[in-house]
Amino acid sequence: MRKSLFAIGLLAVVGSVQAQNVLVHVDDAATTFVSKGTLFFSGGGMQMKGTGTVENHGNVMVAGTSTDSFKTVDASNVDKTEANGGGNFVNKLNEPTAVASVNTNSSSATPVYTYGQLFISGIPQTNITGIVDEEFRAVNHGTYQQIGMPFYDKTASTLNTELGKTFSDVRRSKNEILTWGNPNVVSLNVSTTSKFGVDRPGTAYYMLGALGLDVTTVTRTLKGRPLTDIGTALTLQNAGSTVNFGTNGMGTNQYNEYYNSYVQDNFHIAAGGTPWQGTFGKNTYQFSNPFLTNLDLSNIAYNEPAANGDGVNLTTIQGARLEVSGVTSVQAGGTTSTSVKFVTFNAGVPTGDVDYLMVRPLGTFTIKLMDNTAADQLNFSNLRRFNYYTRSGSTDYNVTANRSANNTGTVKQLGVIALDTDGKEVGRTYYVVYPNGTTGHSDNAKVQTSADGSNLVGTFEEDPTLGGYDNNYTSSYWLYINEANEENFKGKNIKLVNYSPTIKSYKFEIRENAKLVADGTHQLSSGTGFYYKAPNGTVQEAKQGDVVSVTNSEYDLYYGAPSNVVLDTKTTTKPSRTMVVYNPDITNYIVRFDPNWKKADIEVYDMSGKLVISKKAVNTSTDFVIQLDNAIKNSYVVKIVSDNGETVNTKILK
Repeated sequence: MRKSLFAIGLLAVVGSVQAQNVLVHVDDAATTFVSKGTLFFSGGGMQMKGTGTVENHGNVMVAGTSTDSFKTVDASNVDKTEANGGGNFVNKLNEPTAVASVNTNSSSATPVYTYGQLFISGIPQTNITGIVDEEFRAVNHGTYQQIGMPFYDKTASTLNTELGKTFSDVRRSKNEILTWGNPNVVSLNVSTTSKFGVDRPGTAYYMLGALGLDVTTVTRTLKGRPLTDIGTALTLQNAGSTVNFGTNGMGTNQYNEYYNSYVQDNFHIAAGGTPWQGTFGKNTYQFSNPFLTNLDLSNIAYNEPAANGDGVNLTTIQGARLEVSGVTSVQAGGTTSTSVKFVTFNAGVPTGDVDYLMVRPLGTFTIKLMDNTAADQLNFSNLRRFNYYTRSGSTDYNVTANRSANNTGTVKQLGVIALDTDGKEVGRTYYVVYPNGTTGHSDNAKVQTSADGSNLVGTFEEDPTLGGYDNNYTSSYWLYINEANEENFKGKNIKLVNYSPTIKSYKFEIRENAKLVADGTHQLSSGTGFYYKAPNGTVQEAKQGDVVSVTNSEYDLYYGAPSNVVLDTKTTTKPSRTMVVYNPDITNYIVRFDPNWKKADIEVYDMSGKLVISKKAVNTSTDFVIQLDNAIKNSYVVKIVSDNGETVNTKILK
């Protein structure tokens, strides 16, 4: 096989050492600078010697074979180790202070957060002995930082120096290292003496206790041997298949932690499922990016038309959960997240937070499958990508592939981004329509995901006949992504509701087949578009990029121009956000009140109709604890009435 070397814009002392299965050799004291936007390609092995350095702001591609190597050696040509390695190959952050910014998923957009990336292919792990320095920043995730470890044979305790804090083996201390166990749906202890990439696969999802950890304002550097791309395909099957969560999630894991203190499943609820029943919390796989390049998840659900696609087709996928933050811990041992991005795939193209489909190096993600039948494989090595936008399914896969045009779009998506006084995003929600979409509450509504109590803006399940609220479900769930059928729901309204006075404006983001339309666009390929209407207002066209003032907490959204009949006859009431939820910290249920309520009366009845709790004029500024005897397995009806007459009725099933 002919070896080749190709580089653009390099300032370096580079040589060839064929006898050592190395094509590119950076000699002692030499510096190679790979600039932002540059591709450095080596058709063989690569070696850095002594203080020889590759400072990578762009993309380095090392395409080798089983006899090639990636090495960092000392002046005597001895491989450097974890103890003395580092400083030879450095992946740099180009805009470190922009870490919280997301790159727009478009080939015409300029990336705002970029970094050096290293792609190694075809070289076995035993021949990858070089130590790479990976500069790293991430948004603060809360009490536990979600992270990947794309290194082989790296001792966990080396993170102490690299991340500026001391990790321990004490569970629930917020100083420990945990990893997610997909089969048993539990976070597992990781000893500080364990080896990343050896004791657990490179795709493992880790959670670092974040007490005293700062990876947001300080650039950290993690060091280690990159992982090989050989043998990275995993079969997705049996996640949680044998786990019994117990009634209402009251079962406990091997650490005696309640499942309902940490298991979340927004996909299941929005698709007509019941919490803790059926596949709730199951068929869910948490992974990390095992490589020092971006990972492109955009086509993992599709049998691509390209002659040479990525080889991944998860036939039963429901969605992906990305960019977890707002992680909080409870005394019962679990953690929950209050800020998550969601993408669903059942419309035929990705829907929802499609800008987040490019997973950064050291990033994490979660995949939810609808069932446990397919045994499909996720081949991580074929998902690598240097670009900061996703690849079209009609473009052949390679790490440098561009995105080709796709003009057959039929999936329309309206994103509503809630902004505060300073124009800062405080929430968002999506409305998706397409010819095969499902209108209303249904177990076929696989494009939907539910919102939760931390969301400030969202929509509610629509009445499939009249539009507006479906009052059968307003107290059960509301939606982060809402889907409807493009034809049978055209011109009918869904309810957009916000619950925060900090929301001062909405910005519209419109996509067709997952691609942003041009600024100012209203009319889509179908000849119509999305509309919005404030109470007592007029119907307005929603246009890409427009920002409109928020004057009410409730709006109507439409796909297709609404008819006067719909506008004039549909009278609705904004649902209350008051809800009854289980609090594992106190092992009891609480009432969490709508922020617009001042006082409330609370009555609790057992199933015989006996009144067991009655409280008048309860202060709604704090949660109200429903004092029930946990030793008694009974069900209850809870009636909550606000000072302005709003009523919420719900059940507690024990």
